[in-house]
Amino acid sequence: MSKLKNSIFTGAATALITPFRDGKIDYDCLKALIETQITGGIDALVIAGTTGEAATLDHEEHCELLKRSVEYVAGRVPVIAGTGSNDTAYGIELSKYACEVGCDALLLVTPYYNKATPKGLIESFRATADATDKPIILYNVPSRTGVNITLPVYKELAKHERIVAVKEASGNLSSIAELIAECGDALDIYSGNDDQIVPIMSLGGKGVISVFSGIMPRECHELCTACLAGDFKTGAEMQLKYLKLMNALFCEVNPIPVKTASTLLGLCGDEIRLPLSHMEEGNLAKLKAAMAQYGLLK
Repeated sequence: MSKLKNSIFTGAATALITPFRDGKIDYDCLKALIETQITGGIDALVIAGTTGEAATLDHEEHCELLKRSVEYVAGRVPVIAGTGSNDTAYGIELSKYACEVGCDALLLVTPYYNKATPKGLIESFRATADATDKPIILYNVPSRTGVNITLPVYKELAKHERIVAVKEASGNLSSIAELIAECGDALDIYSGNDDQIVPIMSLGGKGVISVFSGIMPRECHELCTACLAGDFKTGAEMQLKYLKLMNALFCEVNPIPVKTASTLLGLCGDEIRLPLSHMEEGNLAKLKAAMAQYGLLK
């Protein structure tokens, strides 16, 4: 395959939390979060992904969140819209809306719960790509969806001109290495796990879609910048330096810890939607200790 596709971004993209107040999206807080991220040097923003609690947004909320985010970002960094669904027809509806309001790209998670076959995955992703006009990042996170995108599926989808990248959160470095070897000239690969940024970028990955950057955007950007410059020694040192915090941000299911951390930093309120809940006391203590180690809390 020859590389004919443009990259959506290189470096660090933040999977942004969605702030709530009194049961509704807090748009004043969202605007402030976006400003903090851009001021911190982030390279792109993912809106309404897993970290943004997209599964508990109703249709109107999801659409308004995308529209307002594009307005607040105002073209300063790419806005990537989470529009994947276990209902392909609904996902296409969301994706079309995201394109209409000016999102720069789409992030499509594998259809969760349905457990589609490889043929179903190919047909579903192609249907969305054919129905829209923005570049697409496939999102592989089998621990949450129950479905893994295999290499043959990737190779087939890489032929589509608008399917340009992958967020790989399988955690399987051997499979990711094989993916880059076979499809790296047709698909940009982004780490979907903060603890694997350097390994994946050392193999040719273009960056990360990060949770860690939600509270430390500058550091995540600098880590990726070092790797993009070929300075993997510095990148590895930073990866290891912040590993305890990266791990603490996943001591409970995402986005519970990062939203809690953001609350502790005064970046947002503590509302989170069921079935997610507030942190267990033991895990909260671990998170606070990790944040204190890096000077985020006293």
